[in-house]
Amino acid sequence: MRHAIKLPCLIASLVLAMTHTTLLYAAGFQRGVAADPDGKPLEIGIWYPSHAAPKSMSIGATTMSVAVDAPIEGRGLPLVVMSHGTGGSFLGHYDTAIALADAGYVVAAVTHTGDNYADRSRSIFIMDRPKQMSRVIDHMLSSWGDHAAIDAARIGIFGFSAGGFTALVSIGGLADFSKIRPMCREHPEDFACQLIAKTAQAASAPPESILAQDRRIAAAVVAAPALGFTFASDGLKNVTVPVQLWRAEDDVILPHPRYAEAVRRALPIAPDYRVVPKAGHFDFLAPCGPALASIVPIICKSEPGFDRLAFHQTFNTAVVDFFDKSLKQN
Repeated sequence: MRHAIKLPCLIASLVLAMTHTTLLYAAGFQRGVAADPDGKPLEIGIWYPSHAAPKSMSIGATTMSVAVDAPIEGRGLPLVVMSHGTGGSFLGHYDTAIALADAGYVVAAVTHTGDNYADRSRSIFIMDRPKQMSRVIDHMLSSWGDHAAIDAARIGIFGFSAGGFTALVSIGGLADFSKIRPMCREHPEDFACQLIAKTAQAASAPPESILAQDRRIAAAVVAAPALGFTFASDGLKNVTVPVQLWRAEDDVILPHPRYAEAVRRALPIAPDYRVVPKAGHFDFLAPCGPALASIVPIICKSEPGFDRLAFHQTFNTAVVDFFDKSLKQN
């Protein structure tokens, strides 16, 4: 009889635990705007932990399962800000953002002014980007409605491609832009060189090499970083925070060894370096649905034999694990 009494109690406890886990790992979502004294307001997407049940929602050609405008759950939450690649948007890594929110992070991804899917008028002005990331952090720590839930001492950054360069500058990287013209004379087929050649402002002087470090950032995930070759042997000497660095083995947009490998060599502290076999450059983007694949197939198509969906399960787990280890609460 004692066992008969305990069994229903045990079942009830398990049901409650399973229900709690399901609710805990829902991702809330909001769209927001961060003020930028240097330009237009910055569009941001914000994911965060919530107990609310997620529902399918679409933004343009992207569909995700989130709890829109749901109450936030938790206090003292770490913050991760995200920077997309050239011509992207805040949705480019939504699955990674959801994975982080599921794990208890607040995530704020920006759509970079002047370098996004709708406006690429300032794509070569890459030093706009680190300042914009600082504006996003400012907003999340002071103006966002739930800013009190964030632990300002635990901030990370995630960046892909041009966003990877952005992340490196934001953690102390000092790029030498005088390296671009010689490299482009030797490798005119590289994406950065093609972009510069097609841009009217390309004849202007290269941007000034300035330190744009945001010391609030305590860890960085960098995937397929653009302009890696601009960091000389001492160009990353000021980087003292942990870095997880990713390279796609078959990246033809930013080919080996001029980009991620150049960053790996310049980092003063060895990064958590991951090379993804058979992956292409765009495989770091969230897996595409049919609608997006029909609009921009170039960023959605993986090479035969590479499973982007399966890779992202591993990728997202590794990103969460890295931030868990690097942004531990003191």
